[in-house]
Amino acid sequence: MSVHKDLIKHANKQHQTYKQFLALDEERERYIQEAVLLCQQGKSFTTAKINEVTDRINLLAKLRVVPSRKNVTGQMIEEYVNKISSR
Repeated sequence: MSVHKDLIKHANKQHQTYKQFLALDEERERYIQEAVLLCQQGKSFTTAKINEVTDRINLLAKLRVVPSRKNVTGQMIEEYVNKISSR
């Protein structure tokens, strides 16, 4: 019976980690969209908030429950904006 309880506890912990990952990933995407909009408007932008959240995601990824994410550079944002602008 204790093995069953341990498995439930482990599954719940993984579920909480996954929920935390989803919230962070959503926050990261919001910051990316903000940077993209600023770049499209020709305004200055930073990737600091994006990468702060990315670092938090990557700490969770070390638990091997969720995927990691790459840090974002200003050049990556500019390349993306140029790509979507040329469509």
